[in-house]
Amino acid sequence: MYFLTEEEKQKLVRGLLPKSRKNQVVEELRGWNWNQPPLEPIYQKSLALYEIAGKYCPTGRDLYLRKVEGVKTKWNQAMIRGVIFHNTLTNLLVTAKKLIYLHGVEGLTRIMADLKEPDFEALESWQKRIDDDFYLQLKEKVELIWEFEYNRLVFRLQDLLAKQPYIGVDSLASLTIPITVEQKLDGSFLGLSQYLSADAFNFSEPMILDLKFGQPRDFHKLTITGYALVMEAIYSFPVSIGAIIYPEFKQGRLAIKKEFQVIDDELRQWFIEERDEKMRMVNEEIDPGVADNCYQSCPYYQECQ
Repeated sequence: MYFLTEEEKQKLVRGLLPKSRKNQVVEELRGWNWNQPPLEPIYQKSLALYEIAGKYCPTGRDLYLRKVEGVKTKWNQAMIRGVIFHNTLTNLLVTAKKLIYLHGVEGLTRIMADLKEPDFEALESWQKRIDDDFYLQLKEKVELIWEFEYNRLVFRLQDLLAKQPYIGVDSLASLTIPITVEQKLDGSFLGLSQYLSADAFNFSEPMILDLKFGQPRDFHKLTITGYALVMEAIYSFPVSIGAIIYPEFKQGRLAIKKEFQVIDDELRQWFIEERDEKMRMVNEEIDPGVADNCYQSCPYYQECQ
């Protein structure tokens, strides 16, 4: 899901990258200026990035209940589904890298055979906490995710080996899977948790990648924006492009939609405002009140009402 098609690569190289260079981000909104306003955090208590970017609750009272009142999260089906699918994809890509290093350039047949069968570890870790019908639904979708990514990985391996007959194992692994999954980041420069984890970062086509198993929301852009700022704060190089990936299960197959985004001044300012507002709410223990349009699958619905 993280790999770009040839059309998407052209869109990136011919469209988004030139656009991001032309529309320069103002210096004060680059992450490496974390030690001065407006990026400098004004409160001591840090927040996770998802706590800033996740605007599913219109008033943010879910954050208040969790951080101030100490209410524990009750996982709903959407949350369980998301973590299982994320972890399945991560396990597949990490396993593929391991197999490439284990079997080497001459071991394509072994790699394909060892990788073909789906790994249900992520799903099985939840088996005792969900009902049988939900488990079977998830198992079917895990198999679809695995088969989809397996076929793409095999194609990429075969294509590289055909083009580069003298390739080394390290090069084969990095070119087949130029993705770091669950990229660990320290967000403390920006007042965020020091244990952040971005879904993926693509170093060959430098951009933040974020996977969403659900309906597209405008505020999803805040996640890639936040990670871009953190990357800039840590490594002092510009990260100006992000992609939000929306997989959808349709009639026994997987459809993938990618929304590419230039991480411009407007998005950066939006993220900073959200961070400051939510940090103020938590640090000063301000109850924002119940939203007018709560959704019943909210993990805090009963406590909030």
